[in-house]
Amino acid sequence: MANIREIRERIASIRQILKITNAMYLMASSKLKKARKSLESTEPYFYKLQSTIENVLEHTPHTRQLYFDRRSDIPEEKRKKGYIVITADKGLCGSYNHNVLKYTEQEIAKIADPDNCRLFVIGQVGRMYFQNRKNNRKFSVESEFLYTTQNPTLYRAREIAEQLLNRFEKRELDEVYLIYTDMINSNQFEPKTVQLLPFSRRHWGKAPDGTMKKLPKASFLPSPEEVMSYLIPQYAKGIIYGAMVEAFCCEQQSRMTAMDAASTSAKDMIHDLSLMYNRARQAAITQEITEVCGGAQAQD
Repeated sequence: MANIREIRERIASIRQILKITNAMYLMASSKLKKARKSLESTEPYFYKLQSTIENVLEHTPHTRQLYFDRRSDIPEEKRKKGYIVITADKGLCGSYNHNVLKYTEQEIAKIADPDNCRLFVIGQVGRMYFQNRKNNRKFSVESEFLYTTQNPTLYRAREIAEQLLNRFEKRELDEVYLIYTDMINSNQFEPKTVQLLPFSRRHWGKAPDGTMKKLPKASFLPSPEEVMSYLIPQYAKGIIYGAMVEAFCCEQQSRMTAMDAASTSAKDMIHDLSLMYNRARQAAITQEITEVCGGAQAQD
């Protein structure tokens, strides 16, 4: 059994850790509320933007807009694919980072030629993970794509969207996918893949039976292509921003769960150590009494 001093020092150490876990829990809770509030304040704009795009496509039988170009002339094995992967900047958030990294590896494994894959990683954890593994696996991580997941803003989402759209326009990428963690409920998250580029008409304007709506053709000024060239980048920015906020919320919720479990474990350890401390203290008192009584009897 450890002595009283060692037990007392260990209890003090665990109490300091308990203060840290409680503080991290409260900070994650505050960040979660702030992110949710920010997303709710911007959702009406993007919902209206989505309905506008639906309205344009419903009245346009065909559009040769650049962002709808599926490049059917390029075979599947030669298509250059880009993946925007959203991870955290820090750890201590349970299995959040592990799940999204393993899911990304599974998605990349489906590609016939890994040389045609480009990773655009948001978050320090994911960036370091893939950069350390790219010598063993053919992961092409864009080193200049340095974005953090802390405090997601529309400004960051716009910069990311502009970079990816520019690469798609220059035909450096044929397809762009977004991998992030989706919050199903407060206790369940799972990684998710969303195709960002090229856009497809089937994403909008579907009838109840799943077919495309056919409405009378309308005229647009200057042209449907010009209208969509303005709306699509704004909509892409909204998709990326929503994914960043959703992933950030999942990270904070996962960190809250992890810190709550750590706090509970710390309290249980303090309780067990307190019992050990009381037993050791009682044993020391009993031994002292025994020694005193033995010394008194020896003098008699």
